[in-house]
Amino acid sequence: MTSEAEIEEKWRSNPMLVPRLSKVVLNICVGRSGDPLERAKKVLEQLSGQKPSVRAAKRTIKGFGIRKGEPIACCVTIRGQRAEELLKRLFQAVENKIKASSFDGRGNFSFGIKEHLMIPGVEYDPKIGIFGMDVCVSLERPGYRIARRKIARRRVPKKAIITREEAIYFVKKNFGVEVIGG
Repeated sequence: MTSEAEIEEKWRSNPMLVPRLSKVVLNICVGRSGDPLERAKKVLEQLSGQKPSVRAAKRTIKGFGIRKGEPIACCVTIRGQRAEELLKRLFQAVENKIKASSFDGRGNFSFGIKEHLMIPGVEYDPKIGIFGMDVCVSLERPGYRIARRKIARRRVPKKAIITREEAIYFVKKNFGVEVIGG
């Protein structure tokens, strides 16, 4: 366990170690195609200002009436300044509290929103209805591009990977979120 003072000192000594927000992914799974999926796409488009992509079922589940290849979900990825602004609103929807178990060991965390109406600035539309959603957030350090570039692609070194404690401290410091639990 590293303390917040140690993390702050580490970031101050080397600015390349300071994490930044990479992306925010919003996902709504309605479980069937047709009108409910179209309404879910409208919700994501209103929130993000981008056109969501549709996700298909990976396998057939007869009990739920889902066939392989049938579109059952939609998601949208937001990056940059718009991602930060949206994430602040999404944190308000969960009262600026996240469980510590939501964080993984590589600088990612996720949380759910039960109703999209809880997000500030969203009003109820009876034609659309109410949807819950998953919010997945990825953090990265400068230099993570080496894992995505086309030429001379490399793995991110172990010393450059964001730890769970660093991700928690980053969220507390930059977004004022209270992290509950160990």
